[in-house]
Amino acid sequence: MKRWQADCLLLLAALIWGSGFIAQKDANLNMGAITFVGARFLLSALAILPLALSEHKRSTQSLTRNDFGILILVGLCLCSGCCFQQMGLVTTTAGTGGFLTALYVIFVPFLVWIMQGKAPSLSVLFACFISLLGAWLLTSQNSISTPWHKGEIEIIISCLLWGISIPLIPVFLHRTHRPFLLSFGQFLITGVIALFIGILCEPLNSDGISKALPAILYAGFIGGSAFTLQIIAQKHTPASEAALIMSLESVFAALFGISLLGERLNFMAIAGCVLILSGVVLVEMRDVFVRYFKNT
Repeated sequence: MKRWQADCLLLLAALIWGSGFIAQKDANLNMGAITFVGARFLLSALAILPLALSEHKRSTQSLTRNDFGILILVGLCLCSGCCFQQMGLVTTTAGTGGFLTALYVIFVPFLVWIMQGKAPSLSVLFACFISLLGAWLLTSQNSISTPWHKGEIEIIISCLLWGISIPLIPVFLHRTHRPFLLSFGQFLITGVIALFIGILCEPLNSDGISKALPAILYAGFIGGSAFTLQIIAQKHTPASEAALIMSLESVFAALFGISLLGERLNFMAIAGCVLILSGVVLVEMRDVFVRYFKNT
């Protein structure tokens, strides 16, 4: 797969995740946040299981203890990240939640540096700064001094947890070449743990689950496919650049929130959207110029 094709897959994943914020907001109206996370990812695991089994039959390479350790760590990051995000969406809008989720672009370059010893380029760092400023403008609303609320802080915590998993994905892929196994493993870990916690800590009623079923199905099957696209693409796109492209889910979340939920963005929030988009374009254009000058 060529780099531009991998980037397109990441862009598609960002679009799916952006639309998924609508389903997540709807689910919070009818059932517990953590229970929803468990239900959606068990469906995602079920959907990807045939591909994971087929991949296993074709593979001749056995997995080591370290491989399973990376898989479990990625799964735990996904589980905790999704739970914090879903709880945060109880008290914040889909658009704001989408923009704040883009903050993992700040953490990823430094986590890559720590884990792999690859220092981020100046252009990537500048793009990350632009994205951070954009997210701050969104949450500040009409005043730069506006404090962040509980839901927004929970989503920021989820960003850090996701940021840890992003550099680990290409490590696992280069060791095992099993993207569908990684998808299935992280889905299963997230689904089992979150559903167990949700059943223990949150109220359950059949009427609420019935009303939330469309959101569960959409997030489970459609949203789950985006995580698989991310894993496949990250074998070809560096983690820091991948995080920047995936941060476009914030832009899509805002657009879906406006069109489907009637949410509104003020001038500062729109400026934040433009800044995040500019950060992604900056990184992509840098690669275009590098390839151009190498060929001339």
